[in-house]
This record gives sequence, structure tokens and C-alpha cells, in this order.
Amino acid sequence: MTEALAPISEPERGGDSSHGNSHGASKAALAFGAIGIVFGDIGTSPLYAFRETFAGAANIAIDRMHVLGVVSLIFWSMLIVVSIQYVTILMRADNKGQGGSLALVALLSRHIGRSQYGWLVVLLGVFATSLFYGDSMITPAISVLSAVEGLTVVNPGLESLVIPIALVLLVFLFFLQSRGTAKVGALFAPVMIVYFITIALLGANQIWQNPDILWALNPWYAVQFFISDGVIAFLALGAVVLAVTGSEALYSDMGHFGRGPMRLSWFGFVMPCLLLNYFGQGAMIAGLPAEQAAEVVRNPFFLLASEEYRLPLVILATLATFIASQAVISGAFSITHQAMQLGFMPRMTIRHTSETESGQIYIPVINWALMVAVIILVLTFQNSSNLASAYGIAVTGAVTIDTLLMGVLFVGVWRWKWWVAAPVVLFFLIVDGAYFAANLAKIPEGGWFPLVVGLVAFTLLTTWARGRKLMRERMHETALPIEIFAKSAKNSAARVPGTAIFMASQTAGVPSALLHNIKHNKVLHERVIILTVLIADAPYVDATERCEIHDIGDGFYRAVLHYGFMQETNVPQGLKEMERCGGEFDMMHTSFFLSRQTLLPSSNPGMPIWREKIFAWMLRNAATAMDFFRLPTNRVVELGSQVEI
Repeated sequence: MTEALAPISEPERGGDSSHGNSHGASKAALAFGAIGIVFGDIGTSPLYAFRETFAGAANIAIDRMHVLGVVSLIFWSMLIVVSIQYVTILMRADNKGQGGSLALVALLSRHIGRSQYGWLVVLLGVFATSLFYGDSMITPAISVLSAVEGLTVVNPGLESLVIPIALVLLVFLFFLQSRGTAKVGALFAPVMIVYFITIALLGANQIWQNPDILWALNPWYAVQFFISDGVIAFLALGAVVLAVTGSEALYSDMGHFGRGPMRLSWFGFVMPCLLLNYFGQGAMIAGLPAEQAAEVVRNPFFLLASEEYRLPLVILATLATFIASQAVISGAFSITHQAMQLGFMPRMTIRHTSETESGQIYIPVINWALMVAVIILVLTFQNSSNLASAYGIAVTGAVTIDTLLMGVLFVGVWRWKWWVAAPVVLFFLIVDGAYFAANLAKIPEGGWFPLVVGLVAFTLLTTWARGRKLMRERMHETALPIEIFAKSAKNSAARVPGTAIFMASQTAGVPSALLHNIKHNKVLHERVIILTVLIADAPYVDATERCEIHDIGDGFYRAVLHYGFMQETNVPQGLKEMERCGGEFDMMHTSFFLSRQTLLPSSNPGMPIWREKIFAWMLRNAATAMDFFRLPTNRVVELGSQVEI
């Protein structure tokens, strides 16, 4: 799978030819679908981003200069971070159509994995993925809370109902996951389109009344804000960045719709609607007397609408945040599946919620862990303003890491000259680093939460990857060559009818289950197949390249099934694609033998004892290979073995 250091070929760059849109759907139809699935997170930011810039820790004065400065910062942040960095540049860095930190790491590893700093690239990508879990906990909580809080604008007496209603909606959201979203997913795009058009019209109405706000398009007002306020303007960046949360998700979801349709959705519809709303909020505040503006800025989004339309706006915003939260949760499932396939997480039970779409999956452990975390967040922080203090640091951390990986991409994959790549990367590092530094001030007020979640996830992911590597090395050291074993075993055990498939993690040596079987049962099947499932560093492997088979002789075969890290590892289905290997596979006459390892303390441990204990706990609680590889339950035999690491 290793390729030479060379620029990505055009087919590899082309997200438009990805697996996610291979059914001939038109670009417009895909762009329509992307609006409902991809842009919910960034699309619901107007509910709280502008408000928190003034109402947050920065304590900014509400006057024309500051309003223009804040709106200018939002505009240029959206232009630089989302439109240029992610939609224009990083979306060209797809891994066979797939995006996201792990997909980017897999792409980089394929080109520079064996270089001196290849391990650092992997660690950066894993940490960015770890931060996503903190983001996926806060996003549903702050989005749904901020929408339901609109009830207090309609009627202040409803304040006591905000948390109970938000909790009911969130719990319902997580219980919905096990049923999948295939049926309700068709409603996502129409609802989000109505939402975007509504917020655009509300903003345009205010701009029409106070067109002076359009001066904020001039970056000088953002610069003037920093010149006049210094530290306060810097702290304001911690709230301004809320307007671009979800930018990393755009890159991660690229594989579902393709680069072209997502760019069409963003530049042609979503970005204009968002900017109209932000400028509209600024126009409304700038056109009010100071005392009234101070009152309105507490929840300007819902006050854009006249009194009789505020309750419908609350309902529409709640639906939008519900859809946005659904997309984030689905993203957590997808990221977890990628991490499992790439060897950073133990096997977990995966349920497929759609018979036609392989990407629609449900992972119970992740779902219930997220639900518990979200409930705790709502009960602890109580309102969306407090949650805003915890929000942002995970997003800006991931964006900053993506910028560093982008630099590696420029030089190591696209083969840019360093003196061309350096200024580009330095520019984005200054911008993204400023947002990250501003969010560090939020750590005491709640920013510690996503950092703790990220560090815990990073520890688990790296511990599993390290432990798995050590375990494979120990097993390889004691492995007996299959050719020698086959010759010695053919006359030392009785042969019985049928096929025995021994699952092996490596493509060399004899699996421990086979050794234990002949030692204790003293029989061999007529056909013995040692089967290894290998996950490529590309998202998809074509069916024509799925199977690899070697006849060892004496009824022994070694077979390999190749899958991409986005594909389902369905072994029975893969076996149906094998046309050789001594005949077809009859599941009623085929037995699968699995090894289950038990770790023993080592006199020379390969990693600290505390990490070994974590790895042992993860190994004990991992889903069985039977579930993960979709093996028939009545055809599986499991044999244990002991390993020192």
C-alpha cells in the first residue's frame, strides 16, 4: 500500500468521484442533501455566537465601533477559516474521496509513514480526533439549550421549563439513534433549507433598515477593534470562533456528498444566509439606544423576529438544532468506526440501521456515553451561555492541528517548495493559533471539560494502538511458519470433513487457535484456511481487489480479505467473493476458530504498568470478533491463549 512521494493524482484528489456519491446523483441533488446533513452545526451558531461575543467574559461596550468590529471579525473568520482553509484548500486533500483528521493521517502515512517524523503526524491526527469527542458532547447540549431558551424571549415565565424540555429532547434524540435516521433523514434538508432562508430574511430585513452595518465588510474595523481594545478584543476571539464551529465537520463529511456539491452548498447558499443573519443581528443592535441594545444583546437571534413570529422561530430553531445534534452524533459513530478499523480502538458492537446505506451505523457504547455526558453538561452548566465557556477550545485545537497537518501535506504529498508552503501555513497558524490562545482563557470557566475528554480519549486510543502493536510483536516472535506446520501436522492428526477457518491478525505464522485445536482435539479439517482481514489506509477497497489466496499444500491455505477503513468487514460476504481456494464455501460445513488473548504480567513490560492495565481492561471489554466480522453465531469456536507484553 506504500506509494512513492508524489503529488496526489487527480482521481485521488477528486471528492466528487467518492463512494458516497457513486450512484449518479446530480450535483444539485447532492448539494441539497448536504444542507440537511453537513451544515447543521455551523448553521445553528447564530443562536449564540454573536450574543456571547458581547455577553461573555470580554464585556465589550455596545456602540457602533464595537458592533462593526465584531461583525467584521465574524465575516473574516468565516472567510479565512471555513471558506479558504477548509472548503477551498483542505477539501482538495481527500483520501480517495474521504476527509477528516484520520483520513488525512492515513493519506499522509501512505506517503511519509516511514519517514523520521511519521509518528508525530499520526499522534497529531489522533489528538485532533480525541478532541472531537469533547466537541460531540458539548454541541448537542449548547445547540438544543440555546434554541429552547428562545421560549424565555416569547414568555419570561417559561424559564423554569427550559432545562426539562431540553433534557427531554436530548434523551429522545439519543434513543432515536438505534432506529437509524433513514426515514426521518429525508426531512432534514427541507427543514434546514426553511431554517436558513428564514434566518437570512430576518437578517436582510434589519440590514435594509440599517445598511450602515455593511461597512463591517472592511477588515479595517476588525483591526481598529484590536487597536482600541487590545486584550478585550483578543478575549472576544474566544466567542467569535463560535461562528465557525463545525468547519472541521465539513471536511469530515466530504465523503458523503463530494467536494463539488459541498462547495456549491456553502458558497451558493449556506454562507450567504449565515452572513445575512450575523450582519442583521449587528444592524439591529447598532440601531438601538445603548440601554435598549444592552437588553436586546442578551438574545438577539430571536428578537430579529416580530413578537407574533417568535414562537414559530423557536420551534424552527429547535428542529434545526435537533438535526445538527443528530449529525454530530452520527459523526462520532463514523469517527469511532474509522478508529477501530485503523487500529486505534478495540472492537465495538456496530449495528447497521439501513439495509441500503452502509454508512448509517449505530454504536451503542458511544451513544449512551455521549447521552450521559450531555445530560451531565446540561445539569451542570444550566444554560447555553455557561456552556459557551466550555465550547470552542476543542474546535480551535482540532483546527490548529489540521493546519499543521496541512503543512505536511503541502511539502510531503503535494511536493510544494518549502518557501511557498511556509508563508501559507504560517498565515493560518497565526489565525488559528490566535483563536486557540483566546480560548485558553476559558479553561477555568469550563474549557477544561473538552480538554479532559480529549486527553482521556487520546490516552485510550494511543494505549490501544501501542498495546496491540506489542501483542502482535510478541505473537510474531513465537510464531511457527505455516509451511513447516502444514508438513508436520498432515500425518499427526486425523482429517475430518469440512472447512476450518482460523482467524489470524497477521499474514505470517500459525494462529494460536490452530495450535490449541490440534493439541487438544487432535483433528484437522480437510480444508484449513488461515484468514486475515487487513484494513487499508484508503477508505474503500474495490471488490475486485478484495481477495488474496495462497495454496500452501496438504489442504492448507492462507487467505487475506482487504477492506478500506470506511467499509464493513463482513467476512461471510467476503468469502462468497472467493472463487478459488479448493471450492466454494458452504456455511453449514464451515467452522470459524477464534483466538481470545489473556494478558499476563511481563518481567520486561513494553509500556508503563498503568497503561498495561488500561489495555488489558480494553481487551477484556472489546466486542468479540464474531460480532465484528459478522460471523454466523452457530459456526464459531473460541479458544483462549495467553500473551505477555
